[in-house]
Amino acid sequence: MLASTELLRAENGSAPAIFQFFQNIFSFRRTGNYILISLCFPFSIKLPWQISEKLFHCPFGEIGKNAAMETTEKRQRGRPRAFHGPSDAASVQSLDRALRILAIVADGSGLSLSEIAAQSGLPASTAYRMLTTLENHGVVEFDSTDQLWSIGVETYRMGAAFLRRRKLVDRARIVMQELMEKTGETANLGVAEDDCVVFVSQVETHQAIRAFFRPGTRSSFHASGIGKAVLAHLEPQRVGAVLRRTGLERFTEKTLSDVSAVARDLVTIKLRGWSVDDEERHPGMRCVAAAIFNEFGEPIGGVSVSGPTVRVTPERLAEIGPLVREAATEITRMIGGLPPPSSPSRAAEPGSLFEIGAARSP
Repeated sequence: MLASTELLRAENGSAPAIFQFFQNIFSFRRTGNYILISLCFPFSIKLPWQISEKLFHCPFGEIGKNAAMETTEKRQRGRPRAFHGPSDAASVQSLDRALRILAIVADGSGLSLSEIAAQSGLPASTAYRMLTTLENHGVVEFDSTDQLWSIGVETYRMGAAFLRRRKLVDRARIVMQELMEKTGETANLGVAEDDCVVFVSQVETHQAIRAFFRPGTRSSFHASGIGKAVLAHLEPQRVGAVLRRTGLERFTEKTLSDVSAVARDLVTIKLRGWSVDDEERHPGMRCVAAAIFNEFGEPIGGVSVSGPTVRVTPERLAEIGPLVREAATEITRMIGGLPPPSSPSRAAEPGSLFEIGAARSP
């Protein structure tokens, strides 16, 4: 038995299976008269059950436990034992549908069941079951008066958890407050996603007429101050990939919908350190922005000042721009980020514009 034990210890990978096999034999013999087992394994009937299992468990049970522990340690953390990668994706189709519906509700300002079903491509009955399940968890809400579905308070808690992890919003708040007081205009904070900029915080001015972006509002890279500030600090290949993926939709007469115009604007932004959205997204609204960088010197978002063109005049841009740039530099420092190099990168060189040129407006 000792020799067998040492052999199994040298092959820990098979020990748990062998241990379980013999345990099953003892279990079957205890619960019934299995003739085949008795004939194949006569040792199982020569000793009382308690003695046989005790003798067997001492060497094999300990091996099985140790091997199982090693298997657990080798298993990738955060995944179940039975995980087999992408092939299991079909098993969570209902979750995929529910998240799709949640995104649709989040983008709307109160939607009817028929609107949600149409946008999701699901039958109304299926969409309703998904919505009621989401409602039970507090991530969507139903207004029985208007018969409309809206986003629930639990989604705010989840989003707040993400923002706590980044700590960007909390640390930027005081800088944004000072920026609003210095300029007299609304200060905004946005983070860069794969295909857009998402506004996550705002400090409003006290002016009667002012800019307003509710948290979660999305804006295109090429038609927003923060978006262009981020693009200006990316390599040309990445800029080209972004513009090809998102397109250059024209929102106003001043939207830069030509790739050459965007590229020239990025050169200027990179050189001076701040960008201008000159009524390119909303008529009558002008925005000045600068990029915020992470610990790797990569642009992750930006801070901006926005207001009506009657107050944010071309003459004031030279005053507001440096203030916004200083605010972005301060926020970068507060989150442990690295400021961009002082000299322009290849993304700002006119000779590199051809690397962006494959993008075209839709």
